[in-house]
Amino acid sequence: MKLDEQEHPEPLTGRKGEPQTDQADATTDISPALFRNVLGRFCSGVTVVTASHDGRPAGMTCQSFMSLSLEPPLVAFAPALTSRSYPRIREAGHFAVNVLAADQVELARKFSHSGVDRFAGVRWCREVTGAPLLDGTVAHIECELVEEYGIGDHLLVVGRVVALSSHPDATPLLFFGSSFAALSESD
Repeated sequence: MKLDEQEHPEPLTGRKGEPQTDQADATTDISPALFRNVLGRFCSGVTVVTASHDGRPAGMTCQSFMSLSLEPPLVAFAPALTSRSYPRIREAGHFAVNVLAADQVELARKFSHSGVDRFAGVRWCREVTGAPLLDGTVAHIECELVEEYGIGDHLLVVGRVVALSSHPDATPLLFFGSSFAALSESD
């Protein structure tokens, strides 16, 4: 069967007669700055990963967090190899992911700085794993650390979920284009 040209018209052409697309020109010269800029166009949630090590709380801001598996229930996050906080979380063998709410920008900033007492003035409690659960968050996900993989300049840390809770009326904190943001009500 011969296709009718009217059913499949020629693509629109852009400069130099090349097919026109809705996308910007692609490049294969991928610098760290370009990589960060392009991936910054992906909106993510913001979390603080916490643990209790030797009776002391540890924590760090993390936006590289994901659901990994339903059966068994697994999540993953990706700390930098240079992280000073992650070794304490690893040694604890468990962690909690605190999904931050839109009004917790300062908390996200506080847990991203080194050399400060990140828990000073922060309200939190302990539940199943003993990892700190921060007050006012959208959700808590408590995990047992089960795997760790070195990948590039980060680690991929996998946790088996042992307990979780959510606050469905809370609005999540988002990160987009190197800035914090929140969902807005649509009309």
